Amino acid sequence: MKHPHNTQPRHNAFTLLEMMIVLLIIALIIGSVAFMMQGFESNAQGVAASAKIKGFESALTSYKINNLVYPTQEQGLEALVTRPGTEPRPRRWTQLLKPDALVDPWGRKFAFHNPGKHNAGGYDVFSFGPDGLEGTEDDIGNW
Repeated sequence: MKHPHNTQPRHNAFTLLEMMIVLLIIALIIGSVAFMMQGFESNAQGVAASAKIKGFESALTSYKINNLVYPTQEQGLEALVTRPGTEPRPRRWTQLLKPDALVDPWGRKFAFHNPGKHNAGGYDVFSFGPDGLEGTEDDIGNW
């Protein structure tokens, strides 16, 4: 016995609606991955800023050992890169950092306060963080 054949032509293709749904799903996956990676990048920049601040602490300690004082507020962190021309002039100066070390992961210079606002009797070294504003919650410093 013969099976009756469907007289309608059979199409083996995706409909436009099916293709749109697949493209939407792919776009959602790519968007969510990009969103998650953004958080990792931000976290990595914060870790990098903290590591640089630890480097400043070591360099500032070496500066103080050689000169008996930390750089002044006016001299700033640049005193670790170029010999200060203002008083108190260092007796035994050596370059302790490279100029690019003075820039945080967001492309701005690290800030230096001597005397410190957070470390009374010491100094503050910090980055303004992602927002670039001093005194906000995202500041990263040695406190």
